[in-house]
Amino acid sequence: MPVKPATATPEPSPTKPKYTGFDGQYIDGVWLPGKHGSKLSDTDPYSGEVLAEIVQADKDDLDRAYRAAAAAQVAWAAATPITRAGVMLRSAQIMEERHAEIVDWIVRESGSTIAKAEIEWQFVYSVTIEAASFPHRASGKILPLDEAGKESRVYRSPLGVIGVISPWNFPMYLSHRSVGPALALGNAVVLKPAEDTPITGGLLLAKIYEEAGLPPGLLNVVIGPIDEVGDAFSLHPIPRLISFTGSTRVGRHIGQLAMTGPSLKRVALELGGNAPCVILDDADLDVAVRATVIGRFLHQGQICMSTNRIIVDAKLHDEFVDRFTAHVKQLKYGDPKDPEVAIGPVINQKQLKAHLAHIASARSEGATQLLGGDPQGQVVPPHVFVGVRNDMTIAKEEMFGPIAPIIKANGEADALRLANETEYGLSSAVFTRDRERGVQFARKLEAGMTHVNDHSVDDTSTGPFGGEKNSGLGRFGGDWIIQEFTKEHWITVRHEPAVYPF
Repeated sequence: MPVKPATATPEPSPTKPKYTGFDGQYIDGVWLPGKHGSKLSDTDPYSGEVLAEIVQADKDDLDRAYRAAAAAQVAWAAATPITRAGVMLRSAQIMEERHAEIVDWIVRESGSTIAKAEIEWQFVYSVTIEAASFPHRASGKILPLDEAGKESRVYRSPLGVIGVISPWNFPMYLSHRSVGPALALGNAVVLKPAEDTPITGGLLLAKIYEEAGLPPGLLNVVIGPIDEVGDAFSLHPIPRLISFTGSTRVGRHIGQLAMTGPSLKRVALELGGNAPCVILDDADLDVAVRATVIGRFLHQGQICMSTNRIIVDAKLHDEFVDRFTAHVKQLKYGDPKDPEVAIGPVINQKQLKAHLAHIASARSEGATQLLGGDPQGQVVPPHVFVGVRNDMTIAKEEMFGPIAPIIKANGEADALRLANETEYGLSSAVFTRDRERGVQFARKLEAGMTHVNDHSVDDTSTGPFGGEKNSGLGRFGGDWIIQEFTKEHWITVRHEPAVYPF
């Protein structure tokens, strides 16, 4: 993942009026208030400004969305590949034309810095371009058969309707990495974005696809109270797969619902992480320090791939700590709309309280604090702790905040043990001047992804993104998401009469 320097937000396109009307649901191509009637206040986490008040959905709205998706999907699956690819390419063009508008929404709704919002826009755009190739890449097979007069075929087709539940940290991208491929492959989608980011996580995508000419019913966005539509979303009989990105606790629950509900369905789960960043004894500290600062503090640490533990060989530990701390001291924090700000607000008060609890536990469990400060509103200054052990809370738990724990390792074997001593296995990183040493170390890590001489926050639209252990099931991206979002149907054809034994 390229990390761009913070720049001023691009000027909006003078030819396109801004999107409006983010006050309800998008079901079967119609914008309408939800039947639940309660209002969700969508606020800027830095200023507290109310960005929208959304009239929420109930179970009837959810049922209508799923039924609209099922009805529309049949014709969409039968559409030519170029028809589906055309919608994706028009969506990408709209994203380019509305670049500034999209970035502005990401900054205001999720508290992203401008640099992070630009990265997210690039991710969304890239996955759209990649998905545009999927209609021509989803293919079947003719299999060899040791039987004369008979043919063995495998047909690939869409699953049908896919339910997508997305989080608030990279809201637009983590929705669209499922929505875009699902639509491109001939599926229909019902999307439930996080309550903290209903616009960038869902309604903004609906506007883009509506402008791009996606037929009604193929993308539906439902926003409702968890106690009303939460379990019902996964239990509904229509979706064939639930794609969820979020915590391991909630992911387990969704997986159970998918397996025990009235109809069995597949799940694609991208769950929690506790990414280790390992600095081996021959690492280039100039490279390691800068990459690790990005890996820990980008988007206030609110990323599943964020470097959650920095494991440094004892030979380099003290020098690394000095350089790392000096670099972090220079980070500006505050208003995310300021292009020079590297650390903005955390998403909500619940997260703020969790970060303060982690800071307090680190102190009480014996870690030494080198940097810190009191929160300013929902902005938490960057914190750095040394003398951290793997059994401390800030090392065991996934932290979605700007808190960096540094752990000393006694050699490569100890570093590997420390890195793997976690229930999670999503992303990871290792730094060494010997690239092949790095690759061999990476292969021993119990993770779905490892980056040699780069930070742990890395993703591409073409790679197999996913985790091991309690970090999830399945893979997103490229050929892997094609496999996840389609099904195979084996059909044999006998061209000559068979000779049967009776």
